[in-house]
Amino acid sequence: MMKVEELQSIWTEMSEELENQKKLTHKIIMQMTQQRYTHQLQKIAKYEGIGALFCFAIALYILINFSKLDTWYLQLCGIFTLGFLLLMPVLVLRSIRNMKRINIVEGSYAKNLSAYSKARNQFLFLQRIGIGLAFVLMTTTLPVAGKILNGKDFFASNQGWYWYLPIMLIFLILFSRWGYGKYKSITQSAEQILMETHDS
Repeated sequence: MMKVEELQSIWTEMSEELENQKKLTHKIIMQMTQQRYTHQLQKIAKYEGIGALFCFAIALYILINFSKLDTWYLQLCGIFTLGFLLLMPVLVLRSIRNMKRINIVEGSYAKNLSAYSKARNQFLFLQRIGIGLAFVLMTTTLPVAGKILNGKDFFASNQGWYWYLPIMLIFLILFSRWGYGKYKSITQSAEQILMETHDS
C-alpha cells in the first residue's frame, strides 16, 4: 500500500499539472482572441491604408504642379486640399494603430477596455471630422484639378459647378453614411471580442 506522504505527493503533482494545463489553455484562448481582435481591426487598416496611399499620391501630384495655381484663391484651395490629403490619413492610421496595439494576453480587462474605448472614440471622431471636411474638400478639389489638368479657372469661368456639386454632394452623403456605419459595426465587433475576455 502507498503511504500517505506518497499519495499527498502524487496529488500535489497532479494539482500542479492541472493548474499548469489551465494556465496554458487560458493563454492559448487569449492568444486566439487576440488574433480575432487584430483581424477584425485589420479590415479597417487595409481600407484606410489603401486610401492613405491614394491621398499621398494625389498630394504629391498637386505639390509637383502647385506653381500652376497662379491666383491666391486657387493657392488657398490647393493648400487646404494638401492639408486634408496629408494630415487626415496620418491621424486616422495613428488612431487605428492605437486600437490594434492593445495586448489582450498581457493587459488587464479593465485597462484594455478603457484603452480601446478611448482609441475607438478617437477613430470615430476623426471619421466624423473627415466627413465634415470632405464637404469643404469637395469645393476645393474641382478648381485645383481643373487648373492643373486643363488650365481652367473654375471660379472665373463658372462652368461645371451646377452639375458637379449636386452629384458630388449626393455621392458623398451616401458613401459617408455607408462607410461610417461599416466602421462603427467593425469597431463594435472588436469591442465585443474584447469584452469576451472578461469571462475567460
